[in-house]
Amino acid sequence: MSVEVALRHAFPGFKLDVAFALSKPGVTALFGVSGGGKTTIANAIAGTFQPEQGRIVLNGRVVLDTANGVFVPASSRRTGYVFQDARLFPHMSVRDNLLFGWRRAATKAGEADIVHVIDMLGIGHLLDRKPRALSGGEKSRVALGRALLSSPDILLLDEPLASLDAQRRAEVLPYLERLRDETKLPMLYVSHAVDEVARLADDIVVVNQGKIAVNGSVFDVLTRLELSALAGAPPVGAVIAATVSSHREDGLTALAFDGGTLFVSRLAAAIGARVRIRVRAEEIMLALEEPRSISANNILPALVLAVAEMGTAHADVQLACGPTRLVARITRASSARLGLSAGKPVFAIVKSVTVDLAGL
Repeated sequence: MSVEVALRHAFPGFKLDVAFALSKPGVTALFGVSGGGKTTIANAIAGTFQPEQGRIVLNGRVVLDTANGVFVPASSRRTGYVFQDARLFPHMSVRDNLLFGWRRAATKAGEADIVHVIDMLGIGHLLDRKPRALSGGEKSRVALGRALLSSPDILLLDEPLASLDAQRRAEVLPYLERLRDETKLPMLYVSHAVDEVARLADDIVVVNQGKIAVNGSVFDVLTRLELSALAGAPPVGAVIAATVSSHREDGLTALAFDGGTLFVSRLAAAIGARVRIRVRAEEIMLALEEPRSISANNILPALVLAVAEMGTAHADVQLACGPTRLVARITRASSARLGLSAGKPVFAIVKSVTVDLAGL
């Protein structure tokens, strides 16, 4: 499946001018500060907004081509749209909300597929309830199910977790990961939450003031030092693809990645399992000499690639551990004391590692 998007539209005081393509299944994050144009792009793909100029192709089907007068209405686009407020029909049961999406489908899912979606999202026990009897996380999962049962060519998720508290977000994220891994749909995930993007996305399109500022793999983009200025968020540090290589007798699990090995508390994962590691920028200390008497389990030799001063207090340091990039956020005073500059060898002391067992 593929998605091609090219849009131009002039708003008062703001101009949208973007072009990008999704060439494979998985999650592409539209990432950036509020007001940059992310939701407008999603609305244009869904057909709820018609730009002055543009062309959109969904899975080989042209749904918008302003040069040739093509505009397929939203009801015929085969897009599944999930909003941050779920937008379930309050007078319908969960079952009827799901079947509303199913009835809209050009190709209707069979009974086994319906059961699979319900099981995948863990909503089987909710089918007879009305939306008012659901938690925020449950509403989000039902909205996902309704969108999936419309048999879309692309799934659009516009800040689907923004209205949830931390507990509800933690409840829904594993279902989004399962959705990513099992449905094989292209998904466009609109967000300005760097932690969600780091956990879910395969690729990132950074939208800044109506233009594409940066795009590429999550493993590359999130370590770019200009991300703070472009997306209004500090760098996440790094997202790393790793493999469970061993479980040690001392209670640690070794995770091998391109550039070294990281040790974490024992994981309930099989040897050879693929996992996603997140190392936050503030969880890395730097040293010019390898520490010998220290409690940290993870000390990685690295090379400084670039240093960017952030305001008056901090410096972000981009590092290379072999082909893998990390980012450390330290004080400007520490950077000056260590004399950090491109090409300087250092040791990265990793204080904490987050492992997403949903994998890659």
